[in-house]
Amino acid sequence: MILERYYATGRRKKSTARVWLSRGSGTITVNKQPISDYFRRKTLELIVRQPLELLNQIDSYDVLATVKGGGWSGQAGAIKLGLARCLLKADDKNRKPLREAGFLTRDSREVERKKYGRKKARKRFQFSKR
Repeated sequence: MILERYYATGRRKKSTARVWLSRGSGTITVNKQPISDYFRRKTLELIVRQPLELLNQIDSYDVLATVKGGGWSGQAGAIKLGLARCLLKADDKNRKPLREAGFLTRDSREVERKKYGRKKARKRFQFSKR
Protein backbone atom coordinates (compact mmCIF):
# COMPACT_ATOMS: atom_id res chain seq x y z
CA MET A 1 0.00 0.00 0.00
CA ILE A 2 1.40 3.36 -1.04
CA LEU A 3 0.49 6.22 1.25
CA GLU A 4 0.34 9.42 -0.76
CA ARG A 5 1.42 12.37 1.36
CA TYR A 6 2.06 15.85 0.05
CA TYR A 7 4.26 18.37 1.83
CA ALA A 8 4.51 22.13 1.43
CA THR A 9 5.65 25.17 3.37
CA GLY A 10 3.65 28.33 3.94
CA ARG A 11 4.79 31.65 5.37
CA ARG A 12 2.96 34.77 6.56
CA LYS A 13 4.39 37.66 8.61
CA LYS A 14 6.81 35.95 11.04
CA SER A 15 5.06 32.54 10.93
CA THR A 16 6.26 29.44 9.12
CA ALA A 17 3.99 26.43 8.65
CA ARG A 18 4.94 22.95 7.51
CA VAL A 19 1.87 21.20 6.09
CA TRP A 20 1.32 17.53 5.22
CA LEU A 21 -1.74 16.45 3.26
CA SER A 22 -3.00 12.87 2.95
CA ARG A 23 -6.22 11.15 1.91
CA GLY A 24 -8.58 10.82 4.86
CA SER A 25 -11.76 11.92 6.58
CA GLY A 26 -11.14 15.66 6.93
CA THR A 27 -9.37 16.01 10.28
CA ILE A 28 -7.11 19.04 10.64
CA THR A 29 -4.37 18.87 13.27
CA VAL A 30 -2.19 21.84 14.17
CA ASN A 31 0.84 21.29 16.43
CA LYS A 32 -0.58 17.91 17.58
CA GLN A 33 -3.91 19.50 18.60
CA PRO A 34 -7.29 19.57 16.84
CA ILE A 35 -7.77 22.82 14.96
CA SER A 36 -10.65 23.89 17.21
CA ASP A 37 -8.42 23.58 20.30
CA TYR A 38 -5.41 25.33 18.75
CA PHE A 39 -7.21 28.27 17.15
CA ARG A 40 -9.64 29.59 19.73
CA ARG A 41 -11.36 31.93 17.26
CA LYS A 42 -13.70 30.47 14.65
CA THR A 43 -12.56 33.00 12.03
CA LEU A 44 -9.01 31.59 12.11
CA GLU A 45 -10.36 28.07 11.54
CA LEU A 46 -12.34 29.37 8.54
CA ILE A 47 -9.18 30.97 7.11
CA VAL A 48 -7.31 27.64 7.31
CA ARG A 49 -10.18 25.72 5.71
CA GLN A 50 -10.69 28.13 2.77
CA PRO A 51 -8.63 26.20 0.15
CA LEU A 52 -10.40 22.91 0.96
CA GLU A 53 -13.84 24.54 0.87
CA LEU A 54 -13.07 26.21 -2.46
CA LEU A 55 -12.38 22.82 -4.05
CA ASN A 56 -15.22 21.04 -2.15
CA GLN A 57 -12.71 18.58 -0.65
CA ILE A 58 -13.20 19.32 3.05
CA ASP A 59 -13.87 15.62 3.84
CA SER A 60 -11.36 14.18 1.34
CA TYR A 61 -8.05 14.99 3.03
CA ASP A 62 -6.43 14.92 6.46
CA VAL A 63 -4.18 17.88 7.22
CA LEU A 64 -1.26 17.79 9.64
CA ALA A 65 0.47 21.12 10.26
CA THR A 66 3.29 22.31 12.48
CA VAL A 67 3.58 26.07 12.77
CA LYS A 68 6.12 28.29 14.52
CA GLY A 69 6.54 32.00 15.09
CA GLY A 70 4.28 35.00 14.83
CA GLY A 71 0.77 35.37 16.18
CA TRP A 72 -2.57 33.66 15.60
CA SER A 73 -3.43 35.48 12.40
CA GLY A 74 -0.02 34.96 10.81
CA GLN A 75 -0.04 31.28 11.70
CA ALA A 76 -3.50 30.77 10.17
CA GLY A 77 -2.38 32.51 6.97
CA ALA A 78 0.80 30.43 6.82
CA ILE A 79 -1.16 27.18 7.14
CA LYS A 80 -3.59 28.36 4.44
CA LEU A 81 -0.75 28.98 1.98
CA GLY A 82 0.92 25.65 2.80
CA LEU A 83 -2.39 23.81 2.40
CA ALA A 84 -3.06 25.46 -0.96
CA ARG A 85 0.41 24.43 -2.17
CA CYS A 86 -0.23 20.84 -1.01
CA LEU A 87 -3.53 20.74 -2.90
CA LEU A 88 -1.67 21.93 -5.99
CA LYS A 89 0.81 19.05 -5.67
CA ALA A 90 -2.05 16.58 -5.13
CA ASP A 91 -3.75 17.54 -8.40
CA ASP A 92 -2.54 20.07 -10.98
CA LYS A 93 -6.17 20.75 -12.01
CA ASN A 94 -6.52 22.71 -8.76
CA ARG A 95 -4.13 25.41 -9.98
CA LYS A 96 -6.69 27.61 -11.78
CA PRO A 97 -9.28 27.91 -8.96
CA LEU A 98 -6.60 28.32 -6.28
CA ARG A 99 -4.77 30.97 -8.31
CA GLU A 100 -7.99 32.90 -9.07
CA ALA A 101 -8.91 32.90 -5.36
CA GLY A 102 -5.43 34.22 -4.54
CA PHE A 103 -4.46 31.29 -2.31
CA LEU A 104 -1.15 30.57 -4.09
CA THR A 105 0.21 34.10 -3.66
CA ARG A 106 2.50 34.68 -0.70
CA ASP A 107 1.35 37.74 1.28
CA SER A 108 4.67 39.57 1.63
CA ARG A 109 3.48 42.30 4.01
CA GLU A 110 5.63 42.57 7.12
CA VAL A 111 5.59 44.88 10.12
CA GLU A 112 7.41 48.12 9.40
CA ARG A 113 10.21 48.81 11.84
CA LYS A 114 10.11 51.65 14.36
CA LYS A 115 12.26 54.65 13.43
CA TYR A 116 14.29 56.66 15.90
CA GLY A 117 12.90 60.07 16.82
CA ARG A 118 9.34 58.81 16.38
CA LYS A 119 6.77 57.10 18.59
CA LYS A 120 6.12 54.20 16.19
CA ALA A 121 7.00 53.34 12.60
CA ARG A 122 5.23 56.39 11.15
CA LYS A 123 3.63 58.22 14.08
CA ARG A 124 5.48 61.38 15.07
CA PHE A 125 5.54 63.31 18.30
CA GLN A 126 3.10 66.23 18.48
CA PHE A 127 4.31 69.26 16.55
CA SER A 128 3.88 72.68 18.07
CA LYS A 129 4.46 75.78 15.95
CA ARG A 130 4.38 78.15 18.95
